[in-house]
Amino acid sequence: MKNKILKTLSTIFGLLLINGGLNKFFHYMPVPDDLNLESVKDFEALSEIIWLLPAIAIAEIMGGILVIFPKTRALGALIVLPVMMGVLLTHIFVDPSQIIVAIIIWAILLWIVYDNREKYLPIIK
Repeated sequence: MKNKILKTLSTIFGLLLINGGLNKFFHYMPVPDDLNLESVKDFEALSEIIWLLPAIAIAEIMGGILVIFPKTRALGALIVLPVMMGVLLTHIFVDPSQIIVAIIIWAILLWIVYDNREKYLPIIK
């Protein structure tokens, strides 16, 4: 049962990442009109570095695809970890209105990391 729940959550998590990454290239999701000024400033700052948003998008797409499949889930989690750190910190310090969603997504990521902890041991030894 635990494996089915983790597989379902990993699939949803992966699809969210793929969607977020693809949106950075194709801009198909509308930007909310009620964004606070700090969020707008942060996005403008990220946009100043021409290669940064495409790099984040590629990491989200690659990580999302890898997280969906159990065999590559551990690698996918490592790829998206820095991106998700940025998401969490943004919601903590800039726009706390969606902090609950960020915490839920982080809980899924931490469960994936914990479930694959044996695969990470050679990295830290």
